[in-house]
Amino acid sequence: MVAWIVLAVVVLYFVMTYNSLVSIANNVEKAWSNINVLLKQRNDELPKLIDTCRQYMQHEQTTLEKVIQARRQVDTASEHHDVTALGQAEGMLRAGLGGLFAVAENYPDLKSNQNFLMLQTRISGLENQIADRREFYNDSVYINNVRIRQFPDLIVARLFGFIKADLLQFASAELADIDVSQRFNAK
Repeated sequence: MVAWIVLAVVVLYFVMTYNSLVSIANNVEKAWSNINVLLKQRNDELPKLIDTCRQYMQHEQTTLEKVIQARRQVDTASEHHDVTALGQAEGMLRAGLGGLFAVAENYPDLKSNQNFLMLQTRISGLENQIADRREFYNDSVYINNVRIRQFPDLIVARLFGFIKADLLQFASAELADIDVSQRFNAK
């Protein structure tokens, strides 16, 4: 009788642990999907912003091309679920957008264009939401990675193939100090 009770407790523990790990792994996937939704929204808005800027910024083709190239890299990394490449591409895109918005200061007609202002506000809002989602994603990954390494949960995790997820790291350029005077003097 005691053996049956012990066996029932062990089976119940395995079932509860397995279900908990499934829930945690699904939270990681959900967090990744949330990031993808916002990346898609932002990427849908970027061509509109670039087209609006092109009309005014004939001499700033390099700045526009940096944004376009970084956007492509974000798309590729996101499609391949490459967290490392996405972090680097996001850093490049944020730097490109920062340069674009700084250069836009030299074009009074562009700064007063309603489409530009609306798109700038929309993209800035999406950037804030992406930052929030990255934080949620990294929290979910942290919980997943801790649980699959804790004893005795690691037994269930190894038995059923739960794997470590990668944190969405920030590119080193994104963590560097910004030279504000250089942005104001951008031509």
